[in-house]
Formats: sequence, C-alpha cells, structure tokens
Amino acid sequence: MTLKTFKRSIFILSIFFIFTITPSKAQEVGLSFSYFLPKNGYLSTPISPFSLRGVGVDLNDYFAIQTGFSLYRMSGMNIKDIDDFESKEALLGPNFTIMIPLELALQFVGKQQEFRVKGGGFGFYGFDNKLNYGNMDRAIRKFEGWAVANSSFDYSHGIGLGYYFGAEYVVYVTRRWGLSLEANYFIGDADLGLKGSYTGGEMTGTLKTKDVDWADSKVDFTGLEISIGILITQ
Repeated sequence: MTLKTFKRSIFILSIFFIFTITPSKAQEVGLSFSYFLPKNGYLSTPISPFSLRGVGVDLNDYFAIQTGFSLYRMSGMNIKDIDDFESKEALLGPNFTIMIPLELALQFVGKQQEFRVKGGGFGFYGFDNKLNYGNMDRAIRKFEGWAVANSSFDYSHGIGLGYYFGAEYVVYVTRRWGLSLEANYFIGDADLGLKGSYTGGEMTGTLKTKDVDWADSKVDFTGLEISIGILITQ
C-alpha cells in the first residue's frame, strides 16, 4: 500500500466514522465558529454553518471519543519542504479545506461546567487551490538575488494527515444549552508536488529560466484553531 493510498483510506474511514457515530447517544452536539491562525499564513474562517464538532460518545465518566468536521475558507497557507528555499509568507491560497478530527478527550464534568483536555489525529483535503504567485515570486527574487522573477507551477493537493492537542471549557447557561470555548494546535501536512519553472534576472541583464521539480513540497497545516461554540444537550 502506497502512502497516498493509506492517507485516502484513513480519510474515507474518518468520514464513515462520523456518519456511524452521529446517530449514537452523544452528550453534546453543537455548532462552532472557528478561526484558524496558520503558521506563516493568513487568518482563516469556517464557512458557516458547515462546521459540526464535538460529536461523539462517552466511554465512561472521564473519557470520550469525539469527531466532526469543519469546512474552512483558507485565506493563505505556507508550503514547506521546497528543496531550494523556505518562505515565511503564505504561498498557497485561497482555497477550500475540509478538516476532519478524531480525538480522545479526558473530561471533568460538573453540573454547570465542563473541562476537557483533548488530543488526536486529523485528516484534511484542500480544493479549488490557487498559488499566491506574488509571494512566490518575491521569495524566488530574494533567493536568487534577482530584481525580477515570474513563475509558473503545476501541483496536486493530496490528502493530508496530522495530529493535534488542545483544551475545551464549557459553561451551561441552562440545562439544555451551553457555551464552549476551545483552542487546539494542529500539526500536519499534505503532498503538493510543485513542478514548473521561473524566469528572472536583473532589470538590464539577460533573463534566465530555471526548471524545477519540488516533488517533496507539502502544504503546511500547522497552526492554532480558536473556537466558540453553542452546545445542545440530548
């Protein structure tokens, strides 16, 4: 089994798990409004109401398994593992990204308050991708020491995997609904496979064209997610 096939299988199993677990008895179900602050990227937000998190089952009084999904409109994300250089600016975006987490939560539940420490894995997939050629060309100019540069690349966003950890605090306003405050830090990546060329040089000199194949380049899904949610008890 190849790595791409493995990632695709994990992603499909995660989706299947969501639809399997949703009808089960869950302690809370809710809608969340999240903000993702990617490393070397731009602030991104989910597409409301396509964000459903905290769906799961209690294993006992202290442990629970939870999942869900969020559809993000990513404003800009970084690309890592480029052979020649690294950029501190967003090189990919905007795009749409669906993210599916699967977590184990250690929970302390009171009558009106709850606190959870969470950790687990996640899968994600980006589509309708666009390269930020402005930032890419600036990074190439800086790397090459050129005055001008213009690039063109082909790429294919693969299914990404990663892990994350975080915490959640819940306070119930009534017996039926409460407010959730949550923060998670994600670390993951997905194959991108940039391949193409760039042309540049000095303003008064001869322009050069270089062909490049950055087969190991990856979408960097690293960053902090902050969520505010409304929970409804069942």
